[in-house]
Amino acid sequence: MNAQSDISMKTEDVLRVELEVFRREHRDLDEAIIAMVERGTADQLTIQRLKKKKLRLKDMIALIEDRLTPDIIA
Repeated sequence: MNAQSDISMKTEDVLRVELEVFRREHRDLDEAIIAMVERGTADQLTIQRLKKKKLRLKDMIALIEDRLTPDIIA
């Protein structure tokens, strides 16, 4: 099942909770990446994997925000 159809089956309350969880996880990954780069404690492969995970989270956040934002007819 893809992310789009999975999102369409959830209630707004569930989506709002997931949105907050995804935002927090995205922020935590950002802080972890910055710390690893500053300290030089991780190899480039690990950093790349964390950045890809962060991008997937960003995509999920955007999908949920689009679902929660009502369409406005101009």
